[in-house]
Amino acid sequence: MRIEHIRNFCIIAHIDHGKSTLADRILEICGAVSERERREQLLDDMDLERERGITIKAKNVALDYRARDGKTYRLHLIDTPGHVDFSYEVSRSLAACEGAVLLVDATQGVEAQTVANAYLAIEAGLEIVPALSKVDVSTARPDAVLQEIETSLGLDVSGCIRTSGKTGEGVVELLEAIVRRVPPPQGDPDRPLRALLFDSVYDDYRGVIAYVRLHDGRLRPGDKVRFLATDRTYEVVEVGQNTPRPRRVQGLAAGEVGFFAAGIKTLGDVKIGDTLTLAGRAGAEVEPLPGYKEPLSMVFCGIYPTNNADFPELRKALERLRLNDASFTFQPETSEALGFGFRCGFLGLLHMEVVQERLERESQISLVQTAPNVTYEVVTTRGEVLRLDNPARMPEPHLIAEIREPIARCSVVCPAAAIGAVMKLNEDRRGSYVRTDYLGPERVILVYDIPLAEIIYDYYDQLKSATRGYATLDYEITGYRADDLVRLRILVNGVEVDALSTIVHRDKAEQIGRRIIRTLRREIPRHLFQVPLQAAIGGRVIARETIAPLRKNVTAKCYGGDITRKRKLLEKQKEGKRRMKAVGNVEIPQQAFLAVLSGREEDERRK
Repeated sequence: MRIEHIRNFCIIAHIDHGKSTLADRILEICGAVSERERREQLLDDMDLERERGITIKAKNVALDYRARDGKTYRLHLIDTPGHVDFSYEVSRSLAACEGAVLLVDATQGVEAQTVANAYLAIEAGLEIVPALSKVDVSTARPDAVLQEIETSLGLDVSGCIRTSGKTGEGVVELLEAIVRRVPPPQGDPDRPLRALLFDSVYDDYRGVIAYVRLHDGRLRPGDKVRFLATDRTYEVVEVGQNTPRPRRVQGLAAGEVGFFAAGIKTLGDVKIGDTLTLAGRAGAEVEPLPGYKEPLSMVFCGIYPTNNADFPELRKALERLRLNDASFTFQPETSEALGFGFRCGFLGLLHMEVVQERLERESQISLVQTAPNVTYEVVTTRGEVLRLDNPARMPEPHLIAEIREPIARCSVVCPAAAIGAVMKLNEDRRGSYVRTDYLGPERVILVYDIPLAEIIYDYYDQLKSATRGYATLDYEITGYRADDLVRLRILVNGVEVDALSTIVHRDKAEQIGRRIIRTLRREIPRHLFQVPLQAAIGGRVIARETIAPLRKNVTAKCYGGDITRKRKLLEKQKEGKRRMKAVGNVEIPQQAFLAVLSGREEDERRK
């Protein structure tokens, strides 16, 4: 395929705006799937994606399209996720393309992630082709949505394509616009190989499968290639493309997107964003391509196997997942309550939920998660600045000068009638007002600076409730700000449970502490001795509950006689319980951790 007949593009949109459905129609029009193979969300091959109805992993596919000018074009399509937590997948997809289809739902209009993804594409220098989806729905308002696109993004909407992924309306016109408006890739097939590694997966039989976009040169089976970042050399065994099924090809040339296998078994040898070139003298002078900005994990939690014997298997599962998801990080840690596990970093709360579910499904390991928390900056009295992602590692209070927390710039798109409810919610979450932008007479964008710790729990759920489901959220981290933060310690029978420690604002410490120990009192079984549950800040207890001991009537056999006989038995029982409490160990079941971390007690109280 000649390079001027190649078009590399991706589809970007807010979540649930019809990206996967549009991709299905494009595959059908290009003849990539037969009638027997046709199904919804064809590119979303992960069970989790199909169950949740969202795209988690970006998927690439090579298609041949015969345009109206009589020429056949090779279209490299990348379907990207829409949720804010997977924006790193979007940025990697943009680096492998020259154009982007900005898809906007004609019934919902411009949403928060629509704006964020559009700016990512503009910053990457891509040619943007705006398109409307779901124009066949009776509630569609295409003219008003076009006005929103022009107002919020400043894009020229005169050539916007109106499509319906369900009926196929306008999809051919969209493909013609892509062929006409997206520029062909730049590159020289005769120069030394230079390719960008933008994704990878692991296969039990073939090892690491690396997905690359070739900027220069050619890649064929038998070539010896070198990764510039790790300086490792391998011989290519197989080269192929997804059409959408994996298909072997004789080779890839400049401008094309595909994958290769080289028997790579060491997962650390492959680094997303690395540059691939030929080994030896041919690739000695090749300059590395601009990679990606390393993702900064903002939400952390501990992941532990329910059975400690599964720790080695959990490590292998995390390594494989890290290969497939470059924005996910982990390192080993030990908890007195939960044993051996890993401290894991994520881009957001949905990212954390998806990773845990993928681990349990793909590795068949039962897991326990600690409470999610964010990264804090602690300034000590010596002037040192420490970055802490685990509350258990916080210095003693007398050694701390100030604690800084990450601040998220939140953009909430909501109906104008819900402005009051959204502003009250944001102020309750310690948010500070920035500005209001009107998309039209009925829809606005409210911008607030809110501490990240205030939005990682149930902020999104409450936002949906306050706006009857019409609000959408996008956020980015803008920096750190000092505030009156404290470490909340949870003690069971006088022993601190490090897995439940958290950093909270002083004004909310008592409320959160009472909620946690109420949940523990309900979930921890009664022992033969009294078990005190305490929430403390430093050495000061701010909340307490007590689990009453199991009682045995030791005087039941005394049906008569002197009262001193009964008193003697009661004193003996009391002394036994005192000794038992001094040496006894309180077993905290896994259900207690899960109940605290899921906030189940809070949900029951609301009911």
